[in-house]
This record gives sequence, structure tokens and C-alpha cells, in this order.
Amino acid sequence: MNIKRYIPAQSLQQAYELNQKPGSRVLGGALWLRLSGAPISTAIDLSALGLNAIEETEEQFSIGAMSTLRQLETHPGLNAYTQGAAAKALSPIVGVQFRNLATTGGSVFGRFGFSDTLTLFLALDTQVELYHAGMVPLERFVQMKPDRDILSRLIVQKRPGAFVCLSTRNSRTDFPALTCALSRIDNEYRAVYGARPARAMVLRDTEGILKEGVTPDSARAFAQYAAEHVPTGSNTRSSAAYRAHLIKVLTQRGLLELGGNRHGD
Repeated sequence: MNIKRYIPAQSLQQAYELNQKPGSRVLGGALWLRLSGAPISTAIDLSALGLNAIEETEEQFSIGAMSTLRQLETHPGLNAYTQGAAAKALSPIVGVQFRNLATTGGSVFGRFGFSDTLTLFLALDTQVELYHAGMVPLERFVQMKPDRDILSRLIVQKRPGAFVCLSTRNSRTDFPALTCALSRIDNEYRAVYGARPARAMVLRDTEGILKEGVTPDSARAFAQYAAEHVPTGSNTRSSAAYRAHLIKVLTQRGLLELGGNRHGD
């Protein structure tokens, strides 16, 4: 990376003001940033702001933007709440060394189409805390145009539910061909699909296919509904048709797993 000036921010206000200038970039893990090739006039480091912790209360998780994917993967409370879905979603990402550097904030703020992290948190009751815009539901944040705000933390509400995360890769540690996260929160079903190859999107059961619960028939019917309503595209990792097939397979498989998990009921 070609960095002209490096500044360890002493406050979020300072970081926000520095980030308004053209050519400024906030450093997360800087793993994808270094591949962009674009020169950086001012690199803003948030490491001194105490944003690298995951705090748990009875009501929620507060996840600092500088916490690493490895911290998420191994956090006992988060994995207990998600019945291991957090670790299952994050453990296939490249390798432990990479996950020790990649940050939660960098993964979410980048809104990368291949982001397993984004797929996971969209299946939870998640909000992002932005310095300027305040609290924003993650589902709405994903649709917003990129700007120069600063993401400081994620807030995940602990609502009774069950969670499953699945993905398909052509080879171990590769980018996913498709990511899929399924949840049932307060008896509302939610399906999230990423690496379509566009950024992750949420699909809800607006047709009431699962209103009587998960059965082999209802899981099959919702999987078909998802395959017909989730747009897919082609790239070097998969064709649009194969991704549509994966949506059907992973949705049915995940729903059957979800139906056997009655945590929180």
C-alpha cells in the first residue's frame, strides 16, 4: 500500500473528520484494502479507541468494529446464543491467521458480496452504530450507498430463536459459491443468501409457507420458493443456474436442521 500519512485516531470524532477528506481511508484489518492498489493520502487507524471488544449482557451483544473474525468465531456467548452457527459461518474463511487480522467492521462496512460475516449478522437481530447516522438496522445499512461515515460497533439483540449457517465452496478456504443463513426469531422465519454473487439479501416467508412449522414438505416448498425469488448471477466460481440450485438445496437442508432445534421456544 502507498500511504502518504498515517494517523492513529484519538477519538471517533477525529476519525470521522479525517475521513471526510478525499483519499482518506479507515484501516480495518487492511487485508482487502491492500489489494485495491489505490494510493491512500491519509490512513486512519482506530486501534486506540477500544473498539476491539465483544461485550455481552442479558439483552444483547455489543461487538466493536475492530474485533476480529477469530474473536467472533471463538466467543463462547455468541456461539451459545447461535447454537454454534457463528463459528460454522466464520471458520471456513481462508485460515486462522487471516481471521486473526480481518475485522468485523471492515467485513460489514465493505458490504462485500462474498461476505460470510454479512450473511451471518443479517440472520440475527442486528443494528450497526455509525458515528454520524447513529443506529441503523443492518438490513437497511446493506442497501445504503457507501459513504464516509464511521462504523463503531454492531449491536445484536438476544431474541429467542434458532440459527443455522451453511455455505458451499469449490475448494476449502476459497471464496464461497453461495452462503446461506436461516433463522427463526420469535417464530418469524428469515433466510439470508450471500455470494449470489451480489451482497447478501434477506428473504422472508411472506407466503406463510412455514406458518405451521418446518416439515419435510414445507421445507421443500420454501426451498423452491427461495430458488424462484432470489436473484443469482454468474462469475468464475459458479453459474447463475448452479447458484439457484444451491439455494434450493441449502435452504431445504438448513430448514430441516432448524426445525429440529427448538432453542428459545
